[in-house]
Amino acid sequence: MKVCIVVEGCYPYVTGGVSSWVHRLIQSFPKLEFIILAIISHRSLSGKFTYQLPENVTEVHELYLEDVDWNRKGRKKRRLRKSEYEAFRSLVCNRRVDWETIFRLFQETSISLDRFLMGEDFLKIVREYYDLHYSQLVFSDFLWTVRSVYLPLLFALKMKLPHADLYHCVATGYAGVLGSMAKVLYGSRLLISEHGIYTREREEELLRADWVQGVYKNIWIDQFKKMSKLAYDKADLVTSLYEYARELQIDLGCPVEKTMVTPNGVSIERLQNLPGKTPEDEGRINVGAILRVTPIKDVKTLIQAFHFAREREPKLKLWIMGPMDEEEGYARECMEQVEALGLTDVVFTGKIDIRDYLGRMDMTILTSLSEGQPLTILEGYAAHKPAIATDVGNCHGLIYGEQDTFGEAGIVTHIMNVEEIAQAMVELAWNEPKRLQMGENGYQRVVSGYQMEHMREKYRNIYKDFSDSMGFQWEE
Repeated sequence: MKVCIVVEGCYPYVTGGVSSWVHRLIQSFPKLEFIILAIISHRSLSGKFTYQLPENVTEVHELYLEDVDWNRKGRKKRRLRKSEYEAFRSLVCNRRVDWETIFRLFQETSISLDRFLMGEDFLKIVREYYDLHYSQLVFSDFLWTVRSVYLPLLFALKMKLPHADLYHCVATGYAGVLGSMAKVLYGSRLLISEHGIYTREREEELLRADWVQGVYKNIWIDQFKKMSKLAYDKADLVTSLYEYARELQIDLGCPVEKTMVTPNGVSIERLQNLPGKTPEDEGRINVGAILRVTPIKDVKTLIQAFHFAREREPKLKLWIMGPMDEEEGYARECMEQVEALGLTDVVFTGKIDIRDYLGRMDMTILTSLSEGQPLTILEGYAAHKPAIATDVGNCHGLIYGEQDTFGEAGIVTHIMNVEEIAQAMVELAWNEPKRLQMGENGYQRVVSGYQMEHMREKYRNIYKDFSDSMGFQWEE
């Protein structure tokens, strides 16, 4: 069985929880052939991998969401047939969509994306949508916004897909569109595995964004909802990391019978017997933030909170451990913030092997604005370290427990609440017995339900079921 992993904005270009999960999943099934279909922003990132691809990855294909219509020269303008016009009209106007006609329009004809977006048919459809819902706006602004909304989708619809038996999309969104299109055109199977809920994450980002204003945010949000609904409708199976995420998928239109919870897993053995504290750590209480230095991790709030916490407990030391090249401007601002606050006990390590540092930490911390089920919390638990985390994703369940009686394994705070985050650091710094007990509680929790072998067995059964249903011989 050939599996095409469809990813957006992560593996194999960027390190992080989702990328790590994809890499370990591929390594877990060496007898399966994998293809990577990676959605990235633009061609300048092409081939710039941060992972050494496993031997069972045979192909890598790239889709660029910020690109140009390379083949538009020499093409005549093409008006849409009636069925094509109605299908695209329904998509723009938020009606029941004939996706198969849309897929075939962009896959099986030589239509130019530029000429389509600047053409009479698109103008007429957008004008109707405008007259129905947004006539109070300036039409020229509205038209250019809708063009910008649809251009990346059209790049996805125009992509020539590699052939595979199973398309495993690690999100809905554009990845889900590609997987759905493959299912319709090739008759393949479709598996969706969401780490965060894509639609909700994009909605949260848009509500905070400065680049889009007012009702235009709603137009973008509606677009992501349409794409996710498509993926849920076409998928054979949709997985999530925890129960509340599954409930969100159902609320967003995913049929309940398609859903399944498949928790994250970490290697307990890999994180045992780690090097402990060094002479440098004597008299220190180390707080470890294992993360990518990006806005979604809200490192600036973490630094501000640490500043207040250290005023109350001078033994505290903050270690910010992870790559700094994904959002270089933001990383630079974080370092400037540390300097402006006069903090001498904040260390930026860059990309590391966590086994070299985790044993030295007294606790881990995440102040993210959005998460799924963070591997860094689970990895900290495997090393007997309690966690402080904002109340996003499954952090509350991981720290306080969902279906076990192991007890609290850290402290949950509200997002962007500097005082709460500072107080959590001070509380764990001042109470060593509590800190150690929380670390043990976390260890028991990760051993009971979040081991790598548990995750592998779940996906072994999923992949085997797909393989058997397609008549392939399953090999271990």
